[in-house]
Amino acid sequence: MQVTVQKLADLPFYTEGPVVNRDGRCFFTTLSGGMIGTVGENGTVEPWGNTVCPNGQVVSAEGFHLICDSQQAGIARFDPMGNFIDYLVKGQIARTTVHMPNDLILDSQQNLYFTDSIRGDGNVFFRGIDGVERLVVRGVDYANGLGLSPDERVLYIAESYQNRILAVELSEPGVARNTSAVFVQLPQHRSGEVTRNLPDGIAVAPDGRVWVAHYGMQAIQVMDATGRLDFHIDTQLPLTSNLCFIEWSRHKQILLVTGGYDEPGPGAVMRITVTQKEH
Repeated sequence: MQVTVQKLADLPFYTEGPVVNRDGRCFFTTLSGGMIGTVGENGTVEPWGNTVCPNGQVVSAEGFHLICDSQQAGIARFDPMGNFIDYLVKGQIARTTVHMPNDLILDSQQNLYFTDSIRGDGNVFFRGIDGVERLVVRGVDYANGLGLSPDERVLYIAESYQNRILAVELSEPGVARNTSAVFVQLPQHRSGEVTRNLPDGIAVAPDGRVWVAHYGMQAIQVMDATGRLDFHIDTQLPLTSNLCFIEWSRHKQILLVTGGYDEPGPGAVMRITVTQKEH
Protein backbone atom coordinates (compact mmCIF):
# COMPACT_ATOMS: atom_id res chain seq x y z
CA MET A 1 0.00 0.00 0.00
CA GLN A 2 1.28 3.46 -0.89
CA VAL A 3 0.11 6.63 0.87
CA THR A 4 0.79 10.15 -0.40
CA VAL A 5 -0.03 13.12 1.83
CA GLN A 6 -0.30 16.57 0.24
CA LYS A 7 -1.02 19.69 2.25
CA LEU A 8 -3.45 21.79 0.23
CA ALA A 9 -3.64 24.77 2.56
CA ASP A 10 -2.66 26.19 5.93
CA LEU A 11 -5.44 28.07 7.76
CA PRO A 12 -5.41 30.25 10.88
CA PHE A 13 -8.21 28.12 12.36
CA TYR A 14 -8.70 24.40 12.94
CA THR A 15 -10.76 22.95 10.09
CA GLU A 16 -13.72 20.58 9.84
CA GLY A 17 -16.62 19.70 7.54
CA PRO A 18 -14.87 18.29 4.42
CA VAL A 19 -17.28 17.67 1.53
CA VAL A 20 -17.07 17.43 -2.25
CA ASN A 21 -20.02 18.59 -4.33
CA ARG A 22 -21.21 16.98 -7.56
CA ASP A 23 -18.95 19.30 -9.58
CA GLY A 24 -15.89 18.07 -7.68
CA ARG A 25 -15.47 21.29 -5.71
CA CYS A 26 -13.93 20.75 -2.25
CA PHE A 27 -15.33 22.53 0.83
CA PHE A 28 -14.33 22.81 4.50
CA THR A 29 -15.38 24.75 7.61
CA THR A 30 -13.30 26.66 10.16
CA LEU A 31 -15.34 26.49 13.40
CA SER A 32 -13.94 29.43 15.41
CA GLY A 33 -13.17 31.27 12.18
CA GLY A 34 -16.82 31.26 11.18
CA MET A 35 -15.95 30.66 7.53
CA ILE A 36 -17.06 27.97 5.12
CA GLY A 37 -14.46 27.83 2.38
CA THR A 38 -13.38 26.06 -0.77
CA VAL A 39 -9.92 24.75 -1.59
CA GLY A 40 -8.53 23.93 -5.00
CA GLU A 41 -6.10 21.20 -5.95
CA ASN A 42 -3.44 23.92 -6.21
CA GLY A 43 -4.18 25.07 -2.64
CA THR A 44 -6.20 28.17 -3.52
CA VAL A 45 -8.62 28.98 -0.67
CA GLU A 46 -11.73 31.06 -1.24
CA PRO A 47 -14.45 32.08 1.26
CA TRP A 48 -17.85 30.64 0.33
CA GLY A 49 -20.16 31.33 3.27
CA ASN A 50 -20.27 32.32 6.94
CA THR A 51 -22.02 31.30 10.11
CA VAL A 52 -21.13 31.54 13.80
CA CYS A 53 -19.34 28.21 14.37
CA PRO A 54 -19.57 25.94 11.31
CA ASN A 55 -18.70 22.30 12.01
CA GLY A 56 -19.88 19.20 10.10
CA GLN A 57 -21.20 19.77 6.58
CA VAL A 58 -23.07 17.82 3.92
CA VAL A 59 -24.32 18.65 0.42
CA SER A 60 -27.84 17.61 -0.58
CA ALA A 61 -28.82 16.11 -3.92
CA GLU A 62 -30.08 19.57 -4.95
CA GLY A 63 -26.76 21.20 -4.09
CA PHE A 64 -27.81 22.84 -0.82
CA HIS A 65 -25.36 22.74 2.08
CA LEU A 66 -26.48 21.67 5.55
CA ILE A 67 -24.02 22.75 8.21
CA CYS A 68 -23.91 22.09 11.95
CA ASP A 69 -23.50 25.39 13.80
CA SER A 70 -22.20 24.24 17.16
CA GLN A 71 -22.76 27.57 18.89
CA GLN A 72 -26.23 28.20 17.49
CA ALA A 73 -27.67 24.78 18.43
CA GLY A 74 -28.80 24.43 14.84
CA ILE A 75 -28.43 23.02 11.36
CA ALA A 76 -27.95 25.94 8.98
CA ARG A 77 -29.04 25.68 5.35
CA PHE A 78 -27.21 27.44 2.51
CA ASP A 79 -28.04 27.68 -1.18
CA PRO A 80 -25.51 26.43 -3.79
CA MET A 81 -24.03 29.94 -4.05
CA GLY A 82 -23.17 30.16 -0.33
CA ASN A 83 -26.10 32.30 0.79
CA PHE A 84 -27.63 31.50 4.17
CA ILE A 85 -31.31 30.51 3.85
CA ASP A 86 -32.52 29.40 7.28
CA TYR A 87 -32.10 26.87 10.07
CA LEU A 88 -33.50 23.44 9.28
CA VAL A 89 -33.18 22.64 13.00
CA LYS A 90 -32.63 25.13 15.81
CA GLY A 91 -32.73 24.57 19.55
CA GLN A 92 -35.08 21.60 19.57
CA ILE A 93 -36.04 18.50 17.61
CA ALA A 94 -38.32 15.57 18.46
CA ARG A 95 -39.38 17.44 21.65
CA THR A 96 -35.75 17.29 22.81
CA THR A 97 -33.32 20.16 23.39
CA VAL A 98 -30.40 20.42 20.99
CA HIS A 99 -27.15 21.66 22.54
CA MET A 100 -24.16 21.36 20.20
CA PRO A 101 -24.71 19.85 16.75
CA ASN A 102 -21.44 18.36 15.57
CA ASP A 103 -21.69 16.20 12.46
CA LEU A 104 -24.35 15.05 10.01
CA ILE A 105 -25.08 12.77 7.07
CA LEU A 106 -27.83 12.29 4.50
CA ASP A 107 -29.07 8.88 3.38
CA SER A 108 -30.00 8.04 -0.22
CA GLN A 109 -33.54 9.39 0.34
CA GLN A 110 -32.13 12.68 1.70
CA ASN A 111 -33.16 11.93 5.28
CA LEU A 112 -30.90 13.71 7.76
CA TYR A 113 -29.06 12.27 10.77
CA PHE A 114 -26.98 14.48 13.09
CA THR A 115 -25.15 14.24 16.39
CA ASP A 116 -25.48 16.42 19.49
CA SER A 117 -22.15 16.32 21.33
CA ILE A 118 -22.59 16.17 25.11
CA ARG A 119 -20.24 14.43 27.54
CA GLY A 120 -21.94 11.31 28.88
CA ASP A 121 -25.37 11.99 27.40
CA GLY A 122 -25.05 12.84 23.72
CA ASN A 123 -27.76 12.10 21.17
CA VAL A 124 -28.27 11.18 17.54
CA PHE A 125 -31.28 12.76 15.84
CA PHE A 126 -33.17 12.14 12.62
CA ARG A 127 -35.14 14.53 10.46
CA GLY A 128 -36.90 12.87 7.54
CA ILE A 129 -37.31 14.42 4.14
CA ASP A 130 -41.03 14.44 5.02
CA GLY A 131 -40.39 16.43 8.21
CA VAL A 132 -40.64 13.50 10.65
CA GLU A 133 -38.40 14.03 13.69
CA ARG A 134 -36.92 11.24 15.81
CA LEU A 135 -34.43 10.72 18.61
CA VAL A 136 -32.52 7.70 17.29
CA VAL A 137 -29.96 7.05 20.03
CA ARG A 138 -29.43 8.65 23.43
CA GLY A 139 -26.76 8.44 26.13
CA VAL A 140 -23.67 8.48 23.89
CA ASP A 141 -20.51 9.80 25.57
CA TYR A 142 -19.93 12.69 23.14
CA ALA A 143 -21.62 11.55 19.94
CA ASN A 144 -19.50 12.74 17.04
CA GLY A 145 -19.06 11.44 13.47
CA LEU A 146 -21.70 9.41 11.66
CA GLY A 147 -21.76 6.93 8.80
CA LEU A 148 -24.20 4.55 7.14
CA SER A 149 -23.41 1.10 5.78
CA PRO A 150 -23.81 0.81 1.99
CA ASP A 151 -27.23 -0.87 2.43
CA GLU A 152 -28.20 1.82 5.00
CA ARG A 153 -29.21 -0.79 7.55
CA VAL A 154 -26.43 0.08 10.02
CA LEU A 155 -25.71 3.50 11.49
CA TYR A 156 -22.15 4.01 12.76
CA ILE A 157 -21.54 6.54 15.55
CA ALA A 158 -18.22 7.80 16.89
CA GLU A 159 -18.43 7.76 20.69
CA SER A 160 -15.47 10.02 21.22
CA TYR A 161 -14.81 9.79 24.95
CA GLN A 162 -15.09 6.00 24.94
CA ASN A 163 -12.64 5.77 22.01
CA ARG A 164 -14.93 3.52 20.02
CA ILE A 165 -17.36 3.27 17.15
CA LEU A 166 -20.90 2.11 17.86
CA ALA A 167 -23.14 0.28 15.39
CA VAL A 168 -26.94 0.62 15.44
CA GLU A 169 -29.15 -1.61 13.33
CA LEU A 170 -32.00 0.30 11.70
CA SER A 171 -35.40 -1.28 11.08
CA GLU A 172 -36.33 1.72 8.91
CA PRO A 173 -34.82 5.17 8.42
CA GLY A 174 -34.37 6.83 11.79
CA VAL A 175 -35.62 3.85 13.81
CA ALA A 176 -33.17 1.74 15.82
CA ARG A 177 -33.94 -1.98 15.77
CA ASN A 178 -32.16 -2.51 19.09
CA THR A 179 -29.63 -0.86 21.37
CA SER A 180 -26.29 0.16 19.98
CA ALA A 181 -23.42 -2.32 19.98
CA VAL A 182 -19.67 -1.71 19.95
CA PHE A 183 -18.44 -2.03 16.37
CA VAL A 184 -14.77 -1.48 17.24
CA GLN A 185 -12.68 -0.32 20.18
CA LEU A 186 -9.98 1.82 18.62
CA PRO A 187 -6.24 1.80 19.33
CA GLN A 188 -5.06 3.96 22.24
CA HIS A 189 -2.44 6.67 22.21
CA ARG A 190 0.70 5.63 24.07
CA SER A 191 0.39 8.65 26.38
CA GLY A 192 -2.83 7.31 27.88
CA GLU A 193 -4.39 10.79 27.70
CA VAL A 194 -8.12 10.59 26.99
CA THR A 195 -8.07 13.58 24.65
CA ARG A 196 -5.50 11.85 22.44
CA ASN A 197 -8.00 9.04 21.72
CA LEU A 198 -11.09 10.73 20.29
CA PRO A 199 -12.67 9.24 17.16
CA ASP A 200 -14.18 12.08 15.17
CA GLY A 201 -15.48 12.05 11.57
CA ILE A 202 -16.47 8.87 9.73
CA ALA A 203 -16.60 7.97 6.04
CA VAL A 204 -18.01 4.63 4.91
CA ALA A 205 -16.69 3.37 1.58
CA PRO A 206 -18.80 1.56 -1.04
CA ASP A 207 -17.03 -1.70 -0.09
CA GLY A 208 -18.28 -1.34 3.50
CA ARG A 209 -14.99 -0.36 5.09
CA VAL A 210 -15.28 2.27 7.80
CA TRP A 211 -12.70 5.07 7.75
CA VAL A 212 -12.39 7.04 11.00
CA ALA A 213 -10.57 10.32 11.66
CA HIS A 214 -8.82 9.75 14.98
CA TYR A 215 -8.40 13.12 16.73
CA GLY A 216 -5.21 13.24 18.80
CA MET A 217 -3.76 10.16 17.09
CA GLN A 218 -2.72 11.96 13.87
CA ALA A 219 -4.39 9.11 12.06
CA ILE A 220 -7.19 7.65 10.03
CA GLN A 221 -8.16 4.16 11.18
CA VAL A 222 -9.65 1.86 8.55
CA MET A 223 -11.84 -1.12 9.55
CA ASP A 224 -13.51 -3.76 7.43
CA ALA A 225 -17.26 -4.36 7.71
CA THR A 226 -16.73 -6.76 10.64
CA GLY A 227 -14.84 -4.16 12.71
CA ARG A 228 -11.38 -5.64 12.12
CA LEU A 229 -8.66 -3.00 11.81
CA ASP A 230 -7.24 -3.20 8.28
CA PHE A 231 -4.68 -0.39 8.41
CA HIS A 232 -4.08 3.15 9.59
CA ILE A 233 -2.82 6.26 7.84
CA ASP A 234 -0.54 8.96 9.27
CA THR A 235 -2.34 12.16 8.24
CA GLN A 236 0.43 14.53 9.42
CA LEU A 237 -2.32 16.42 11.26
CA PRO A 238 -1.95 15.90 15.05
CA LEU A 239 -5.64 16.75 15.52
CA THR A 240 -7.34 14.95 12.64
CA SER A 241 -10.99 15.96 12.59
CA ASN A 242 -12.76 14.56 9.55
CA LEU A 243 -12.53 13.10 6.06
CA CYS A 244 -14.46 12.46 2.88
CA PHE A 245 -13.75 10.72 -0.40
CA ILE A 246 -12.83 12.89 -3.37
CA GLU A 247 -12.51 9.72 -5.47
CA TRP A 248 -12.99 6.07 -4.65
CA SER A 249 -12.17 2.88 -6.50
CA ARG A 250 -11.23 -0.56 -5.30
CA HIS A 251 -7.50 0.07 -5.58
CA LYS A 252 -7.22 3.85 -5.19
CA GLN A 253 -8.83 6.26 -2.76
CA ILE A 254 -8.34 10.03 -2.68
CA LEU A 255 -9.38 11.76 0.56
CA LEU A 256 -10.04 15.31 1.65
CA VAL A 257 -8.93 15.50 5.30
CA THR A 258 -9.38 18.33 7.82
CA GLY A 259 -8.00 19.15 11.25
CA GLY A 260 -5.06 21.08 12.64
CA TYR A 261 -2.29 21.49 15.14
CA ASP A 262 -4.16 23.06 18.04
CA GLU A 263 -7.58 24.54 18.83
CA PRO A 264 -8.79 27.10 17.91
CA GLY A 265 -5.89 26.95 15.46
CA PRO A 266 -3.85 26.79 13.35
CA GLY A 267 -5.43 24.31 10.97
CA ALA A 268 -4.91 22.78 7.56
CA VAL A 269 -6.59 20.87 4.76
CA MET A 270 -4.91 17.77 3.33
CA ARG A 271 -5.34 15.61 0.24
CA ILE A 272 -4.36 11.99 0.88
CA THR A 273 -4.06 9.36 -1.84
CA VAL A 274 -4.07 5.67 -0.92
CA THR A 275 -3.05 3.17 -3.60
CA GLN A 276 -3.53 -0.49 -2.78
CA LYS A 277 -2.00 -3.28 -4.79
CA GLU A 278 -4.26 -5.97 -6.20
CA HIS A 279 -3.88 -9.29 -4.39
